[in-house]
Amino acid sequence: MKVEEKMSVISVRTRDGELHSFEGRVGASLMENIRGAGFDELLAMCGGCLSCATCHLYVEELPKTATLAEPSIDESELLEGSDYRQENSRLSCQIPFDETLSGIVVRIAPED
Repeated sequence: MKVEEKMSVISVRTRDGELHSFEGRVGASLMENIRGAGFDELLAMCGGCLSCATCHLYVEELPKTATLAEPSIDESELLEGSDYRQENSRLSCQIPFDETLSGIVVRIAPED
């Protein structure tokens, strides 16, 4: 009996509008997955310590059964400092990637 492995896919729209999809690593944050896939325009200067907002992105599409936790007070305060904050803004270091997020589409925010 062959067991089929389910791929967990993340799609990233870069600042130039191009959409790229890759297999995400479950258990890592979206930031770690995006950086690990070679998207250098997502700076993530603090490495996920929630002390900058250089991993800012927009959540464009969530899978139908997926939900994201509300941003923490610290995440919201960091996003408030961005000229590019939108309703769907998040810090990618604060979103753990799991199977329920397979199919998520995010767009890298402009650099502040």
